[in-house]
Amino acid sequence: MNPIQNKEVIFQHLGLVDYQEAWDYQEKLFANTIQRKIENRKIPENEQQITSNYLLFCQHPHVYTLGKSGHLEHLLLDEQSLKEKQAKFYKINRGGDITYHGPGQIVAYPILDLDNFFTDIHRYLRFLEESVILTLADYGLEAGRIEGLTGVWLDHIEQQHPRKICAMGVKSSRWVTMHGLAFNVNSNLQYFEYIVPCGIKDKAVTSLENELGARQNIQEVEARLKKHLAALFEMKLKEERNQQFSAVKL
Repeated sequence: MNPIQNKEVIFQHLGLVDYQEAWDYQEKLFANTIQRKIENRKIPENEQQITSNYLLFCQHPHVYTLGKSGHLEHLLLDEQSLKEKQAKFYKINRGGDITYHGPGQIVAYPILDLDNFFTDIHRYLRFLEESVILTLADYGLEAGRIEGLTGVWLDHIEQQHPRKICAMGVKSSRWVTMHGLAFNVNSNLQYFEYIVPCGIKDKAVTSLENELGARQNIQEVEARLKKHLAALFEMKLKEERNQQFSAVKL
């Protein structure tokens, strides 16, 4: 464990960024944090350096990603069809099956050293879900979890017409996290018709815009989500501009 828990979290908004670029950036931050933890174990506790934490928000152009436990047949488009839909496809190193990212969706990538917070991956996942549940409550929507399934759902109790509004998939090593959540705000739901979302064949996907019947101010939703994440994790957020992505505007 770190000698001192560092609850400061550097927040960066990357804008609309290619999935591969964001993935590479995550990997860099993830690897640097793990390397610092390895080096800390080699020196006396009073000489160890604190590890950094990051919270990245962004949106992606149309892209499908397949987790380690996913099935390729859950992508219903061939290579030519992907080009026609102006979408990319990546196999990635998070858990979970196939999912979609695109404009109008808030993607949150926490790169946290959980030694700075709590070493419980299940609690970590529940906090990610809870941040979205609380954000939806701000808009008058009751959301929650469905046993045995990941993410955040509407009509999660009676399940007459359960609808997934947020997908999740994470990776962790030495208590350092990466990947995260994808919250459908103004998403083009047609793109979900080209996959079996998260490998679930009998349940629908929705968005905040779809549920409320009007396009939403995504910056406002981001602010609410960020507030709830900070409160749940007791983060001390420090906003920082990333020059690598600063030229990209939404």
